[in-house]
Amino acid sequence: MSVTLEDARRVIAAAEKRADEIGQPMNIAVVDAGGNLVAHVRQDGAWIGSVNISINKAWTSKAFDISTKDLGDNSQPTQQFFGIQNTNGGKVAIFAGGIPLSRDGRVVGAVGVSGGSGEQDHSVAEAGAAAF
Repeated sequence: MSVTLEDARRVIAAAEKRADEIGQPMNIAVVDAGGNLVAHVRQDGAWIGSVNISINKAWTSKAFDISTKDLGDNSQPTQQFFGIQNTNGGKVAIFAGGIPLSRDGRVVGAVGVSGGSGEQDHSVAEAGAAAF
């Protein structure tokens, strides 16, 4: 069980709608159960530097089955995952915008969003995840 292209398109459409509502162009990525990219969209005006960040947020969220916001909170000095961002070739993202996608109680993929503040990225990712 994983994320299909149809699923990814639905997640992206909902995330794009939220990004439009807040007036912040975003990069939105969806990965499957293996962390592989299923679909990505770069809205007009979204930063090109955020393309890989959105993909890495989605990958990180699936790789650890946790939101990147929560992982970031737990990777600060004195916290249990301090330094985790230095693993996996630097691919681990520890700031808000990555949210796991679950089906029947099992994480089967993730959405990653980048292009605004952490709060904006998380809000747009939540909208996408809610459509899953």
